[in-house]
Amino acid sequence: MKLEPDFAGARVEPSPNHGERVGGVAPDIILLHYTGMADHGQALSWLKNIESEVSSHYFVWPDGRVVQLVPEARRAWHAGKSFWDGETDINSRSIGIEIANAGHPGGLPPFPDAQIEAVIALCRDCAERWSIRPERILAHSDVAPRRKVDPGELFPWERLFRAGIGHWVEPGPIRSGRFFQRGESGQPVEALQGMLALYGYNVPLSGTFCDQTEGAVEAFQRHFRPARVDGIADMSTIDTLHRLLTELPRFQGTN
Repeated sequence: MKLEPDFAGARVEPSPNHGERVGGVAPDIILLHYTGMADHGQALSWLKNIESEVSSHYFVWPDGRVVQLVPEARRAWHAGKSFWDGETDINSRSIGIEIANAGHPGGLPPFPDAQIEAVIALCRDCAERWSIRPERILAHSDVAPRRKVDPGELFPWERLFRAGIGHWVEPGPIRSGRFFQRGESGQPVEALQGMLALYGYNVPLSGTFCDQTEGAVEAFQRHFRPARVDGIADMSTIDTLHRLLTELPRFQGTN
C-alpha cells in the first residue's frame, strides 16, 4: 500500500525506525536538527537504515525538497536523551525535522534560501495541524544542551519568526556590565536558573552556576543570542531571556 505524506509537498521514503508515541500523546513540539554530514545522500540513507536506530519525520534537502520518513502519528527516534519543560520523552511529544547541512563538523555552511523556505512551509503546516505553540518550535540543542549543538548558531531563527514560525525577540545588545559564570553562587544565579527553567531548560535551582547551568545558558545563546555563544550569562543574555518570558502567553499580565 502506498503511504500518503502528512505534508502535501513531501515525497515518502519510509524509515523502519519508529514506534508508538508513549501514552498516545499528540506532538506538541517541533524539533529542528541539522544532519551534520557532508554527504546529504548518506545522511538520508542513515535515517532509513534499520541498523542506525535513528530517524526523523522529515528530511529537507538544500534545494527545498522534503522527504517524509516516518508518519507524524508515530514516534520517530531523533531527540535522544533530552528534556523540555518537565518532559523527558521528547520523541513521543515531537515532530523531528532533519535539515541537510554539514553543521559544525563542516564549518557551519549557510542554509540555502530554498531550504529555509521549505522548512518554514513545513513547520507552518505541522504547527497548524497539531496546534503547536510558537515557543515549542525548538532546536535539538535546546532539549539536549552540551550533548547536541544543532541546528547551530547560524540557523536563521529570526527569519522563521518573521514568517510566523517560532518564538523570538531582538537580542539585547552585548555590552560591558555584570555577568555570571561557572563557579559563582548566590541569589542572582538562582534567579537566572529559575528563568531558564520557566522557559523549559533543564537546570537545577541550586544557586550555583554549575556545568549544567552553563550548558543551558550556552544552548539558550545558540538559539536566541547567537552573536556570542560562550555560556556566560551577561546582561544581554539575561535581558533577552527575560523579554522572551514576558511575551509567553502564560505570563501575560503578570508583571
